[in-house]
Amino acid sequence: MPEVDIRPATPDRFPHAQRALSGGGDGRSCQCQWWTITNVEFQRSSVEERRELLRAELEGELAPALIAYVDGEAAGWVRVGPRTRQIRLSRTKQLASTTEEPWDDGSVWAVSCFVVRTEHRGEGLAGRLLAAAIDFAGSHGARVLEGYPVDPSEGRKKASNELYRGVVSTFARAGFREVGRPRPDRALYALDLSR
Repeated sequence: MPEVDIRPATPDRFPHAQRALSGGGDGRSCQCQWWTITNVEFQRSSVEERRELLRAELEGELAPALIAYVDGEAAGWVRVGPRTRQIRLSRTKQLASTTEEPWDDGSVWAVSCFVVRTEHRGEGLAGRLLAAAIDFAGSHGARVLEGYPVDPSEGRKKASNELYRGVVSTFARAGFREVGRPRPDRALYALDLSR
């Protein structure tokens, strides 16, 4: 049984973040900046500029994500943090019309991006990352944790790149409740951490 350890993405772990993000999917080019900058900024930025934005985030006071290690090697990533720091979420009409929470509430956190390296898919790592994200959010004062997963059973077959938001079954197993579905294959889930 492999040993799994999940740690905050801190400055000294930047190389580990790069390994986790480069194991399949869009992580290498996105650098987990999709939700943190506007569409115009994202389209105008280079991969190197997005990498430097991520490096600056890791140097901040609050880690923007968690890194999963399998037997000591970086294998996965989950972005978790205050929703107010992920500005594109509030600009996404499907989400803005579905949430029950005010967008300027700093106690509402979001789990918005998962990356699991190809060689570690199918091992339950996304579920473990989500569990760690719940603990991390709760220990840093989050009142509510939102997620925006995909339902792969709805519509056409989804490519693995399209599952970066997570899947509904992972959120349901973790105790989140479905708030609404802006589209049949897209959902907004929430977990009350104030209890």
